[in-house]
Amino acid sequence: MMDKTELSLSELLRPRNGWSAWLTLLLALLVTVLLWQVSIRLVSDRTEARFKTQSLQLKTAIEERLLNYEQVLAGSAGLFSVAGDVSREQWRDYITKVDLNRYYPGIQGIGFVRRIDVRDMADHIASVRAEGVRHYRVKPLGAGPDYYPIVYLEPDTDLNRRALGYNAVNDPVHRVAMERARDEAEAAITAKVILVQEEVDEDQASFLMYYPVFRGGDVPELKAARRVLLNGYVFSAFRMNNLIDGIVGLIAPFLDVRIYDGNETSRERLMYGSNLGSLDNDFSFTMSQVLEHGGRQWLIQTRSTPAFDYLASDPRPPIVLASGLAISLLMFLFVLALIRSRLMAQRTAGHYRAITEGAANVTLVLGRDGRARYASPSSQDILGFDPERVPDLDLQPLVHGDDWPSLQRGFEAALRQPGEQLPILHARIRDADGRWRDMEGSFTAMLDVPGVNGVVLSLRDLTQLKAAQSELHRLAFYDPLTGLANRQLFRDRLDAVVRRCRRSGEPAALMFLDLDGFKRINDTLGHDAGDALLQQVAQWLNGSVREDDSVARLGGDEFVVLLSHVSGPDAAGQVAEALLRRLCQRLRLSDHDVGVTVSIGVTLIPQDSDDPGTLMKYADLAMYRAKDAGRNTFRFFTPAMNIKAARRLLQQEELATAVDEERFVLHYQPKVCLETQRVTGVEALLRWHHPDRGLVSAQQFIGLAEETGLIVRMGEYALRQACIQVQALERAGFDALTMAVNLSVRQMMEPGFLDRVRRIMTETGVSPDRLELELPAALLNEEPRAVRELLVALSDLGVRLILDDFGTSACSLVTLRQLPLDVIKIDHGFIRDIPYNVSATDVASAVLALARELHLTVVAEGVETTQQLNFLTSAGCTLCQGNLFSYPLDEDALIGFLIRQYEKPLIS
Repeated sequence: MMDKTELSLSELLRPRNGWSAWLTLLLALLVTVLLWQVSIRLVSDRTEARFKTQSLQLKTAIEERLLNYEQVLAGSAGLFSVAGDVSREQWRDYITKVDLNRYYPGIQGIGFVRRIDVRDMADHIASVRAEGVRHYRVKPLGAGPDYYPIVYLEPDTDLNRRALGYNAVNDPVHRVAMERARDEAEAAITAKVILVQEEVDEDQASFLMYYPVFRGGDVPELKAARRVLLNGYVFSAFRMNNLIDGIVGLIAPFLDVRIYDGNETSRERLMYGSNLGSLDNDFSFTMSQVLEHGGRQWLIQTRSTPAFDYLASDPRPPIVLASGLAISLLMFLFVLALIRSRLMAQRTAGHYRAITEGAANVTLVLGRDGRARYASPSSQDILGFDPERVPDLDLQPLVHGDDWPSLQRGFEAALRQPGEQLPILHARIRDADGRWRDMEGSFTAMLDVPGVNGVVLSLRDLTQLKAAQSELHRLAFYDPLTGLANRQLFRDRLDAVVRRCRRSGEPAALMFLDLDGFKRINDTLGHDAGDALLQQVAQWLNGSVREDDSVARLGGDEFVVLLSHVSGPDAAGQVAEALLRRLCQRLRLSDHDVGVTVSIGVTLIPQDSDDPGTLMKYADLAMYRAKDAGRNTFRFFTPAMNIKAARRLLQQEELATAVDEERFVLHYQPKVCLETQRVTGVEALLRWHHPDRGLVSAQQFIGLAEETGLIVRMGEYALRQACIQVQALERAGFDALTMAVNLSVRQMMEPGFLDRVRRIMTETGVSPDRLELELPAALLNEEPRAVRELLVALSDLGVRLILDDFGTSACSLVTLRQLPLDVIKIDHGFIRDIPYNVSATDVASAVLALARELHLTVVAEGVETTQQLNFLTSAGCTLCQGNLFSYPLDEDALIGFLIRQYEKPLIS
């Protein structure tokens, strides 16, 4: 007879027992189909990736080929830079050594176009014919006044000889490329053309690449100079089929390739088409790419072909399908075997269904009388009760009196609904140490299950979970350093107060506090001292407000106080004064006595605004107004602050845009030697070319540039343009003038400042003895050692160093003697009061005497009257500048001024 514990196959396959096996089979089949489709997609993606790779490689190969040809032209242009005027024989020898056919396939020829003035046309034609080109003539002539005929073209073939004398600039297509190459000083490519040395053949499109050659060999910096100094062009002519066929055959032989001039795909713009063009409507993939080179755009269009698809085919998708079906069947059989084992185990050991060994759960089995008959081993770890002694315990004393009735009702409901898991119940359970533990659980009646025969109560300990939730709440809403509310919690409290003020109309106040000089304390004494200071300030603030008020730390040294109820502005002001008195103390930090002060901005709710974000902004603006007023004070918000902040933000945006677009120019004010009555140098003064306000002097924007850090880029721009102007003045014949450039403290203390000065001097080629750097007097307030090292390095470069605004800042004689200064400049504030103010006259005389003792030159700036000039001359001043001699001039006006000054004395 069959054992009663054995299971037949039909019994296993019944849905009640074998549903998991059938579900596994269904899921396995679904996964198989999915993987089959994925494999098909992967093959398709791999094919598409191969197509895209070949397409991208094709574009890259064309770009590299064009770059190589551009380098050939650059080398050819370099021949003129080295040799000056190149003869026909030198040109032929050079092109022969380049070996075009071997190293640069696709080039029809490399030639030279010379710029010829109409007055030199006859001599030019005669000289070319004298070189052996008997029938040479310039064609077509066009309008002039300059002509650009092809003078040389190698290799010397019959076809290439046809092009000699061709005036390419007469053709608009050539002219556009030639003008771009000249103005940009780089290679430029023409649009689609038919080479002049060939018969018209629409199937063989061509193009030319021009590279400019300038007289003197060097490329001029200015566009206007490039147009004047242009000597001609070296150029290459290309046939598209000869150029592209080899690249396509090597990289993408089974792709249909089309190349169009520009972004349109019309037949008129077609420059190249592969031999697979008949497959237009039979492709799987297509790709369009734009190639930009030499000022032209080519549209490269590639398409796959049936041959490409066939070579990319893959047999793996059918393999994936067959393997998936086999694995699905094996998994089905495996799960059936597991089901059989589970059913056999249930028949022999049903009592294991009620036992839970999890460390976070306690499982109890209760009889119909409600007494515990079994406890899981986890009851020892969680509640401290020995599982063997649980049946001897009375459960009711272990359950909190308020929670016992709900447990009783749950137990009775389980008896009425056997086999069903009832809703979750919460209860406080006393552990073996007498502590209450928060737990949750549910009843399930298993009275008829062999091995259980009772009601199962599963309990989960929530004590650690609630502690973790409490800690997460603290971390999310409170500042970990000070224990105050953080930004998020304070914002919630502010929202609640604003809503109450809207409903009731009762006023409240928001205060924004910022510690004065906190960064200095943090940097000098260390972050530990800074943290201790913040903690102490938090305690003072908490002890200075009412219980229903809120104090929060937003970050750094920024705090906010929310007064939930105030009678009006006077009451808010009294609180602010109280906070100032409470926080204005001295504190012992890291063995140092540190003074603490604070600046406070106050805004009223809802008088100023009923929007939380706007209130925070207004309080912040008022706080900055308090700092501007001298710190350790408070200010109420006024609408004028918002207008001023908005205007300042607009100015900052305009200034940043101006820096990005280089909307600045330099004006130059001459410096006059009083002994020779001649201009010895100029000072470069930055001007902002504002689109609406015209030229704006530096005094109106330099402060904002300092605050925002834009002064670094502006200073670099001014220094570079001044160095370029020095070179321009030298070329104009004023080779003895010096150029003074103003520097700022922030610019000079910026890391990398010295390297930027060296780079600009190297790139512009300026002679160091022609450059003067004007240093602000405030620089001497910085760290002495760093300032001295910087000035010594600048002096080693050979530039002259001028101490500007002398007399406006404290400066010791020792400092002046130790620094490598060449010139000191008396601040115009002292010059302005000469000779009417005795004090200003004495200061100027003292500075001049001091300079003579220190062997320093003195420059007096701001000279505007003859009386001032007479005093400075009698006092022995060397150099002067000011409106008496000349206002600041632009580049053209400066040249005119210098010419006039060299023709007559400055002051009659």
